[in-house]
Amino acid sequence: MLPPVLEVYVVWHPGDAEGLTIAKEFVEHFHGTPFTGLIGGAVEVFIRSEGWRSPDDAPRHVPTSKSPLPNGLDQAKFTAIVPLIGTEMAAAVENGPRSWRNYMEELTCRQRETPDRIGMFPYLLDQGATNNTVLGKLLGPYHRIAASAPDSEGETAMTLRCRDLAQGIAQWISSANDNRLTVFISHTKRASPGDEEDTTALVALVRKVIADTHLRLFLDANDLQPGTDWDAELRSKASTSALLGIRTDLYPSREWCQREILIAKRQGMPVILMDAPGKGEERGSFLMDHVPRIPVRMEHGRWNKKDVYQALNLLVDECLKRALWIHQRELSQGRPELQIAWWAPHAPEPLTFVHWFETARQAGTLPPEGSDVRILHPAPPLGPDEMLVLEEVLSLARPGAKLDIMTPRLLAARGG
Repeated sequence: MLPPVLEVYVVWHPGDAEGLTIAKEFVEHFHGTPFTGLIGGAVEVFIRSEGWRSPDDAPRHVPTSKSPLPNGLDQAKFTAIVPLIGTEMAAAVENGPRSWRNYMEELTCRQRETPDRIGMFPYLLDQGATNNTVLGKLLGPYHRIAASAPDSEGETAMTLRCRDLAQGIAQWISSANDNRLTVFISHTKRASPGDEEDTTALVALVRKVIADTHLRLFLDANDLQPGTDWDAELRSKASTSALLGIRTDLYPSREWCQREILIAKRQGMPVILMDAPGKGEERGSFLMDHVPRIPVRMEHGRWNKKDVYQALNLLVDECLKRALWIHQRELSQGRPELQIAWWAPHAPEPLTFVHWFETARQAGTLPPEGSDVRILHPAPPLGPDEMLVLEEVLSLARPGAKLDIMTPRLLAARGG
């Protein structure tokens, strides 16, 4: 097992009834499909509410450098604290037993001392909880998640909370200087005869939805200033960016759209495709397969906004998943016996495998001749025929070499 990467602690007063419901939402979200394919310990959610020594006491402490875990257990590389700010918590900090004020003061103090290890992501349950209160002064400097109301046409308060928290954590644990998540929109302005208005309307809707979130919008190559290198622009922002492709009928056949997808995949960026078929595609493109896809439907002559939000929510989760995977790769440096040649951010495919192999060959980091080429990637696993094709590709570059492709579950089954 690797040391844990991220631990999320949801803190609320037991008198704030909504706290338990929201805490369960976070537990379910971060145990969801996007994160189950990582190595164990990538992300875990804990709750802190009931009194530790008595009903009136503050909860059990959150592990920090000043209050480490017992028995020499590894502390997580990152600890995200999510206080659910309600009137009962505010009253307990203001006038209740001193333990609650000490507890919240301790959390904010530890966060200020080690902001690179401890993040604070408050959520406001009751508006009055921060008005001229001690709790409001303690947590006032921190940007709250889901501070605005959800879009009633496209999302719920739950999906907004989960997306904002996932985005905040992904940006915080990123090593980039400018770490705000950027969405690159990939689309074609061409449309099948009769579908021009629908295609234009969908692109406009996607832009509007993104503009109403905390995500940074980067439209497409057509929006770059003259002389700007699109390839270089995409590479420079790859660590904190994701690509959202709007797959209309003519999208797969457009050369520029193919290139955008190719660059994004080779840079390890999360890619989500929104399927918006009209009359049908003349042909697809193998460059655009092997990525999550969300169908976008029309209802009563309008594109369904819920589908756009679903694609964005998945995109944010994929960004956090990638960040966690990168940190797990870094933590594995102390485990050379794993002998992983490539920590693939997504399940490998011929175009990404060839790119990695050539890059590693030029850098002199390929496994020695005669050794297996071992690849580890997040679940889900490849099928037998998919692995066979990659083995055939490897045989062209290194005859006789064996390819060993694993997911974390298979690695664990082998005792890794």
